[in-house]
Amino acid sequence: MPAPSLRARVRSEMIREIKEVARAHVAREGANLSLRGVARDMGIVASALYRYFPSRDALLTALITDAYEDLAAAAAAADSAVPRAQLRQRWMGVCRAVREWALANPAEYGLLYGNPIPGYTAPGETVEPAARVVLLLVDIVVDGAERLDPVPDDVPEVLRTDLRRLIEQRPGPISEARLGRVFAGWTQLFGLVGFEVFGRLETVLDNPAPYFDHQMEVMADIAGLPR
Repeated sequence: MPAPSLRARVRSEMIREIKEVARAHVAREGANLSLRGVARDMGIVASALYRYFPSRDALLTALITDAYEDLAAAAAAADSAVPRAQLRQRWMGVCRAVREWALANPAEYGLLYGNPIPGYTAPGETVEPAARVVLLLVDIVVDGAERLDPVPDDVPEVLRTDLRRLIEQRPGPISEARLGRVFAGWTQLFGLVGFEVFGRLETVLDNPAPYFDHQMEVMADIAGLPR
């Protein structure tokens, strides 16, 4: 494969620098990003940025996609570090990796799961990277389908169609009831991480890590992962 041309390398480096400065801008001032502000921080005119990102939304989408992919990579690395048959350990590894990444990257986590950004609607291209963590949790359950503890089939009929549709999009030995419980674990995971990242637990818990582990163990129980 031929090496990238000088022009391509210069463009790639410029895009990397713009995103780096934009991430620092978000860390200081929140998600109210402006190309003019990024250009000012870089010491260039705003019009120069349009060669690389045609709008603020395009730059936000790049930052959001990068953050989702970085988070998913951390979760996947934690999952792959555990033998495939150790279902509960894999579940806990993924959950802890999400928490560790969020605490190490609070600005990026806020960009993904904080308040909606005024005037910005995430495009469809962010859906796939955003789904990778929950799909890891689903895969853990699917991998242990024959060894899971039973769960009651208590899904309200109004929800069953949505869950069945999702199963058909990603076929595997998982019931609507089981998938609903994995989703409960997924939402509890990100809700609890969000509470910690945004300081909601500071006056409540002296030791948030053991509480987090306990809650994720409870979610593993709910999903039917054997101890």
